[in-house]
Amino acid sequence: MNWDQVEGNWKQFKGKIKEQWGKLTDDHLDTIAGKRDQLAGKIQESYGISKDEAEKQIAEWEKNLKD
Repeated sequence: MNWDQVEGNWKQFKGKIKEQWGKLTDDHLDTIAGKRDQLAGKIQESYGISKDEAEKQIAEWEKNLKD
């Protein structure tokens, strides 16, 4: 699974993202609209972590997605 697929099917992935990062609201997810860098920024902001850590979490989540 690559990020283009996530971005293209954003509405379907919003629920999975909320399962992983429960502090993100529907408004956040609507604003992010599939943009990986914006997702990283919102995770960083919501959880008080570094950008590198947010990117690491996204990469791990993406790796665990089923094709």
